[in-house]
Amino acid sequence: MSTKDEETIVCLPGERLCRTEDNIVLGTGTYEQNGYIYASKSGVVSIDESGENCQVVSVHKPGFHLTIPTTGDVVTARILVTTPKFAKCAIFCVRNVLLESSYRGLLRKEDVRETEKDRVDIYKSFKPGDVILARVINQMEQSFLLTTAENELGVVIAYASESRKSRIPMVPVGWSEMQCPQTTIKEPRKVAKVLPQSTINDVK
Repeated sequence: MSTKDEETIVCLPGERLCRTEDNIVLGTGTYEQNGYIYASKSGVVSIDESGENCQVVSVHKPGFHLTIPTTGDVVTARILVTTPKFAKCAIFCVRNVLLESSYRGLLRKEDVRETEKDRVDIYKSFKPGDVILARVINQMEQSFLLTTAENELGVVIAYASESRKSRIPMVPVGWSEMQCPQTTIKEPRKVAKVLPQSTINDVK
């Protein structure tokens, strides 16, 4: 889950929310698997008090409306599949608007970075599960073509391959590497230099 401010927690489909307990009740937008409660859709997490000292965990979507990415938009996406030539991803946020359903995104090897494009290794840039900032450069028939060839674009949230269950995000230690603060394991990534969202949107 990612925190938008002190009171709002935003989650993605399939994201683990909490451990299953006797006093925890599944609400809308959630499901239980192997002792944990997961989000079945993207949205805002709500924890409401119920009778008999119980809490209801649910995911809802306040104020959503139809938003379609357009060329030049900065989007937030989760990497789904990586191949030697491209990465497939799911776009779940356009600018600062969280989408009710995701769009397909495609990030080609030549669009990963601005320099030394012939030396780009997709497997050293992204891994499935990574959350990235990218810019839309074209709309294709069934997906949107993306680029991360700007300093402010790339991986913003990633977990070390051997410690994904701990859900402790890695921290950037350079433009091309991130490190798990718990295990000190380092992994290569195309790291984004994160700026305020308003600043990123103005760079077009």
